[in-house]
Amino acid sequence: MKGVQFLSFATLVAYASALSPPTQKQSPLSIELASSGNTEVKVSVTNNGDSRLNLLSKGTFLDEELPVEKVSVFAKKGSSKVPFEGIKIRLLTSGLDDKDFLCLGPKETKTITVETAALHTLDEGGDFSVFAKGYLPYAEANSTELCGSLSYESNKLTMSVNGEVASKVRKSVNKRTAVQNTCTGTKLSAVNTALSNCNKLASAAAGAASAGTKLDAYFKTTSSSTKNTVSSRLRAVAGDCGGGSITKTGCTDTFNGCSANVLAYTVPASNTIVYCDVFFNSLPALANTCHGQDQATTVLHETTHAPGVFSPGTDDLGYGFAAASKLSTSQAILNADSYALYANAINLNC
Repeated sequence: MKGVQFLSFATLVAYASALSPPTQKQSPLSIELASSGNTEVKVSVTNNGDSRLNLLSKGTFLDEELPVEKVSVFAKKGSSKVPFEGIKIRLLTSGLDDKDFLCLGPKETKTITVETAALHTLDEGGDFSVFAKGYLPYAEANSTELCGSLSYESNKLTMSVNGEVASKVRKSVNKRTAVQNTCTGTKLSAVNTALSNCNKLASAAAGAASAGTKLDAYFKTTSSSTKNTVSSRLRAVAGDCGGGSITKTGCTDTFNGCSANVLAYTVPASNTIVYCDVFFNSLPALANTCHGQDQATTVLHETTHAPGVFSPGTDDLGYGFAAASKLSTSQAILNADSYALYANAINLNC
């Protein structure tokens, strides 16, 4: 298995800068970080607009239950990003309901507390830089259908951490947990079929990307650099789905990530993918409709999250075609669902 890479601050700045502003109107979101205690951070999100916002909270930095990434942490000594030790998920987008969203009225603020030591190892102590930057999926008012993403970027916060105190904070995910392949019976059969289908879909999509087929619709360009990037990443996914030894598979919720509407999740720190009951009970093996979710593209989606397959692994900037199609090229290249949607489109000739 490939090790998780430490990226330099300069590399991460370039990576963050690749998240260019969205093509839609300027984001109404503002994010303010403030220290609270040794390693806690208060994250306040404000709607500066004149309309109510229906923001996806499930699986985003607004999620107060799942151990998903809320902020980025950099060690000032050596200027390296402190690896994230939580999970990245895929949601059943057709199953979302009101409790998966945060409604913010005009000028309203929501504040959550993030325990950074629960999701990052800060045991050495010292000074750390913390910030939040990315894209937050949203639905129209009175709807749970995702339709786009809003950009957000916080202030840069400096924390002086007592390493001894930080080392006593309970981890949200125990990265030392040994994950066995707990898939048996019908679940094992479904996972094996999904892996085989993922291999076929990713291979076909890699070939299509090399030729520039449909790249405009899903990645906004047919430039040679985009062809090369998308095709090489899809080939890496195909290799892993086809029997590669990078990712590990589980069907038991070892890391407590299988809450309502979570199809599967990835633990990037260990390149582990866990499939939830919703994956088996609510998805077909292969979709027969354009942009439909299925087991094969869920495997593909989650595999792109694993940094051992390609680095950096993807994030979730836009779920579903309506949201993903509004991303820029640089955003789509970092978006897990863009690869899943593209593979589905190539398979069904959408």
